[in-house]
Amino acid sequence: MARRLWRSVRGRTTLGATLVVAVALLLGAFSFYGVLSASIHGSTERAAEQRLEELVSRFDGPGRRGPDQLDDDLVQLLGRDGSVRASSEEAADALGATPLPVDDDPQVVRIDGEPMVVVSDDVEGDQTLVLAVPMDEDAETLATVATLLVIAVPALLLLVAVTTWLVTGRALRPVTRIRQEVEGITAERLDHRVPVPDTADEIHSLAVTMNGMLDRLDAAATAQRRFVSDASHELRSPLATIRQHAELAQAHPEVTSIDELAEVVAEEGLRLQGIVESLLLLARLDEGVTGSTEPVDLDDLALAEVRRLRAAGLDVDGSGIRAARTAGDPRLLGQLLRNLADNAARHSNGRVAIGVESRPPHVVLTVEDDGAGIPPEERDRIFERFVRLDEARSRDAGGSGLGLAIAQGIATAAHGAIAVDASRWGGARFTVTLPSAGPLS
Repeated sequence: MARRLWRSVRGRTTLGATLVVAVALLLGAFSFYGVLSASIHGSTERAAEQRLEELVSRFDGPGRRGPDQLDDDLVQLLGRDGSVRASSEEAADALGATPLPVDDDPQVVRIDGEPMVVVSDDVEGDQTLVLAVPMDEDAETLATVATLLVIAVPALLLLVAVTTWLVTGRALRPVTRIRQEVEGITAERLDHRVPVPDTADEIHSLAVTMNGMLDRLDAAATAQRRFVSDASHELRSPLATIRQHAELAQAHPEVTSIDELAEVVAEEGLRLQGIVESLLLLARLDEGVTGSTEPVDLDDLALAEVRRLRAAGLDVDGSGIRAARTAGDPRLLGQLLRNLADNAARHSNGRVAIGVESRPPHVVLTVEDDGAGIPPEERDRIFERFVRLDEARSRDAGGSGLGLAIAQGIATAAHGAIAVDASRWGGARFTVTLPSAGPLS
């Protein structure tokens, strides 16, 4: 199908170019023929008028000669009443006593089937001298030109069609290579790329764009495979724990009590529920489902997290919380704050600080801790799904690695951004920038 499409494009291009050139050539040929015909006829009329002036000067001057003394010209001398007074031998043979038409402007008449241009002028004695000049050479010239145009125009059209076909084929040859390479790229071969021609033209841009698209598809497929693998691992771990305790309780009921098994099942069930809910939330964020949009007092959400962490025994600094309002889904923004606060509490040595500040047209939320911090080379990777640093894995095996990914997804859905750097105590500081919803009422 792609090959037929390529041939169709090549054929349409050739046909279109040929039609355009055909119209231009036909218009040019007709225009040229018309201009040439008018120019030749004009030259013949001017030559006839000049010859008539010479004859008039002979008839009006001393020792004048009559028309009957002319052999090569078709001349008549007409009286006032329009009758033929005298004529040349050639005029007498061709016309006899029939007078030529008299007009102030040159006229074209047929004499013995041949076109002639007729001019006239007054002479002495109220007489009119009329001259007819043959136009056979004009007709021959125009016939020759018409023959040449009839031959040249189709020849040029054929040349244009062949040239366009060859040039289009050569120009589209890189497209053929790109098409052949793309046909061989499957889900298992997304690492392959199309050849980029060494030309700074649209084909080069097409190849670069195609490779960029393949890069994105490859990265998305790789991320999807990694996500599926990590999700399977995270889901398999609590399931394996439940199964092991169940098998142990079934094989050795004297070792594992029902209360211990119920406690393990409840704990691992909550972990499974948290992972599934996080995956569903991420799926909704990926699909662009951002919930309701309404004014949200970000300072109220921050103060609620401060109270919650203090109740857990942490030293939480909330002095940096100022009145600030943003627009979004209160539940999602609360989830963002909860995830950042839990992450700070999990990695801190006992001190956490939460701040909210209005910086129109934005509001800025900061959450920092006094933990070990995040190495600069890891600060972008921690927002990927199921990514946990080695230190986090050793200290907290219960984390799913989805909290920061969800926080970034919520910030992005709210038209904001999230970044991480070092805190005042050397730990991690997360900074969320969100659009402001205007002054508080």
